[in-house]
This record gives sequence, C-alpha cells and structure tokens, in this order.
Amino acid sequence: MRKLLNTLYIITPDNYLALDGETVLIRKNEETVKRLPLHNLEAIVTFGYTGASPALMGACAKRSIDLSFLTPSGRFLARVVGESRGNVTLRKEQYRISDSEEKSCAVARNFIIGKIYNAKWILERAARDHGMRLDAERLKKVSSMLTKKLEEVVYCGELEQLRGIEGNAANMYFGEFDGLILQQRESFYFNGRNKRPPTDNVNALLSFTYTLLARDCAAALEAVGLDAYVGFLHRDRPGRASLALDLMEELRCLVADRFVLSLINKKAINGEGFVKRENGAVIMEDETRKTVLAAWQERKREQMTHPFLDEKVEWGLVPYVQATLLARFLRGDLDEYPPLMWK
Repeated sequence: MRKLLNTLYIITPDNYLALDGETVLIRKNEETVKRLPLHNLEAIVTFGYTGASPALMGACAKRSIDLSFLTPSGRFLARVVGESRGNVTLRKEQYRISDSEEKSCAVARNFIIGKIYNAKWILERAARDHGMRLDAERLKKVSSMLTKKLEEVVYCGELEQLRGIEGNAANMYFGEFDGLILQQRESFYFNGRNKRPPTDNVNALLSFTYTLLARDCAAALEAVGLDAYVGFLHRDRPGRASLALDLMEELRCLVADRFVLSLINKKAINGEGFVKRENGAVIMEDETRKTVLAAWQERKREQMTHPFLDEKVEWGLVPYVQATLLARFLRGDLDEYPPLMWK
C-alpha cells in the first residue's frame, strides 16, 4: 500500500477494500491492516482481483473519488466514477489542447525534454561506470550533442520540428546503444532500431518491453480519467493509444532500455531463447517470454526516489505518478507538466 499525490495505491493483490463510516479499510484475511479517511483521497488504484465492497464503491462515486481496478500485472480493468464532474472537464481540456497543434507542442516539449535528458544520463552513467571497457570520450561527446538538442526543444514551437529534433536525438542515442551491451556479444548486437518486425534479438526485446510499458502507461492514464487514445505529440490514429505513447517517451530509456540491457548483461536470458522466421522476423520463445515477464514484474517492485515528489516510489507506480501529474497540469493545478528526469 502507498499513498502518493492523494492517491491510494493498493499493490498487494490479496487486499480487500471495505468501508467503515467515512473511513476506507484495507483488509487481509478478514483482518484490518490499515484505516484511512476518505476525505483525504482523490483516487484509489488497486492491483488485484480481490475487489472492494459495494458500500465503498458507492461512497467513492458519491464523493467523486475515482476507484480503479487493475490486474496484478497492471492491465486496466475498470474504473468506478460518480457523476461526470471532474473527469469530463479534464477530458474536454485534453481534447481542446489536442485539437491545437501549437498547444499540443507546448505539452509535448516536456515529454521530449524528459526523454533526451534521460538518454544523456544513461550514456553518462555508462561512461562513468564502464570507462575502461567503453569509449568514454565518445559517449561524453554524444552527451554534449544531446545537450544541444535539449536547448533546441525548449525553443521549439512546431510539432513537426519537435519530431525532427526527437528523431535526431534518438539516432544519436541508439548509435551508442550497441556499446552498452557488455555480455553475450555473439547473440546480442544492435545495428540500429528496427521493428514491424524486429530482425535481431535486441530489437525483439526492445519491442516487447516497449509494448509492456505502453500498456502500463495506458492503464495509468485511464486510471486518472484521461483518454489514452488522444495524444499531443502522437496524433489521433484509430486503435493507437497516442497519449500512452506520449507519456512513455520519457520512460523508454529509464525503464525499458535499462531493463533490456540488464537482462542481457546479467545473462538472465540467452540467444537460444529466440527464433528467426523465414521472413526475417525474430521472436522470443515461450520460456524466454516468461522469463522476461517475471523479471519485468520484479523490476516494477524495485524502489526509486522520485525527483519531483522527493518520495520513494516503486518503478511500477511511476507511470501512475506521471499520469497524475499530467492530469493536474491539464486541470491547471501545476504551471508545467514535470517530466521524470532521473539522475
């Protein structure tokens, strides 16, 4: 259980939620383990199938406290809301901004600032920790080039220009990605990002992990009342969760890329767990996929100190924190959306 930004997160799947007057009860095996007053809460997010009492659901609906249900792995199931007061206003503001390319660019800039900043951090960290095995001077040079891209983003006023800056920065970062693979070089190498389909083991891992991250971001956005399919950087396309793709931009390097490098460098997987099909597509075998999913869930339980909140947060809750901050910005409670900038 964790309370952040007036949102109660129930991360233990066998906890049951009940109501006692104006208090929410967190129960386990018929025993109350925690009591919290409802008036302090804006939302409740619970991971698991145990559920909540009808009385609590009714009380949350009456008080406009969003009660969201997700699977233990983080897939969004449903949300209980009352009369359409807060959420409809929030979504209408989201749609208004999305309809304006100028306003969309102002929001999207912060996603890309977070993405480039975190890419810089990964390269600088690699140069510091593995300077004897890597070309540290080259990594520092690329980091300096990314700093210039950050400056360009700050003054960028057009979406197409912003996409161009982001694309150039991504190419610089991925140009050094192969050097960050320190083990199993015969099976895991990276000659550039490719997808639909991925044609090597590393790209297969990246694509699969990005899919997991996008799902987590979409669930987080739905949990705070935003429309995951209406984005700012990524424009509307049927069936595409555009805002989830926006939100995950700043998290790709930190969450997904570091996770993939860890799997390879710690030899949690090996090249025998991948199959190349006749069309050149590389896919993971079932056992490797299970290993990756188990490691992904384990990584989500690890803690970090959120730089904006200055509180310890599980990595698995980071998309929910960022989604909540985005919702607060759209409501006017924050002057700017604060991207996750890790250091």
